[in-house]
Amino acid sequence: MSKQSQAEIISSGQGFIAALDQSGGSTPKALRLYGVEEDAYDGDEEMFDQIHAMRSRIAKAPAFSSDNIVGAILFEMTMDREIDDLPTATYMWEKRGVVPFLKVDKGLEDEADGVQLMKSMPQLDELISRALKKGIFGTKMRSVVNSANVEGIRAIVAQQFDIGQQILERGLVPILEPEVNINAVDKAAAENILLNEIKAKLNAMPDNQQVMLKLTLPNRPNHYLPLIQHPRVMQVVALSGGYSRNDANEKLAQNTGMIASFSRALTEGLKEQQTEEVFNAVIAASIDSIYQASIAG
Repeated sequence: MSKQSQAEIISSGQGFIAALDQSGGSTPKALRLYGVEEDAYDGDEEMFDQIHAMRSRIAKAPAFSSDNIVGAILFEMTMDREIDDLPTATYMWEKRGVVPFLKVDKGLEDEADGVQLMKSMPQLDELISRALKKGIFGTKMRSVVNSANVEGIRAIVAQQFDIGQQILERGLVPILEPEVNINAVDKAAAENILLNEIKAKLNAMPDNQQVMLKLTLPNRPNHYLPLIQHPRVMQVVALSGGYSRNDANEKLAQNTGMIASFSRALTEGLKEQQTEEVFNAVIAASIDSIYQASIAG
């Protein structure tokens, strides 16, 4: 199928995007929640073997399919590995009907002006070239807003759109993720600033381009509806941001046209020690609840 077919699947919003892109910094915590302690592996290579085994187990579960899931965000080392002797992105698309994305950011700078910008990405062009060869449809990159600072939020949005333009020019669809910290004391005010800054950037985009947005579930339901309805936006997805799955699903269902892209909330309750029957039942219930919340609006 063509990129256009994949774009139509993502645009339809008939499902959610699974975030399987925990980075080196967040992998130990993800593994602990999965029941794998740090003494079970020695060094980064074994750690990534463990997390890839978890991701493979999720991807191979019967419920992980295009019936409920439209896309999956992969970590670079996940893209470079295989599931059942197929490159991961190929497996996702050909065996599961799920559109593959790639996390491309290299982590966050220290906080300044109430935000954390992305670290520089000197290898981005080379990474995009590899992603294109492996059949990746789009990318994802995250920065964080910790307070309602206009200059900081403007800088975050500018960085996201500038790098997003580089990605668009290479033929991939970028997911721009300026996350608002759910613990920010002025979260609602930060979301107002963020909405205005993103709208300004979208309005300046060429008519023939579209980006995706990954945003924290807002304090006010449908706050981001103007972005969901914007012609330069292919899809708006929500991050769980530390909310429990039940809380995230409840908030998501209140936002028309927004679908999930959950990571920790997706894997909540999964354990390495579970039998395949139990594991598959737990992930099926998780996938169904997130799917129902995604299509509720």
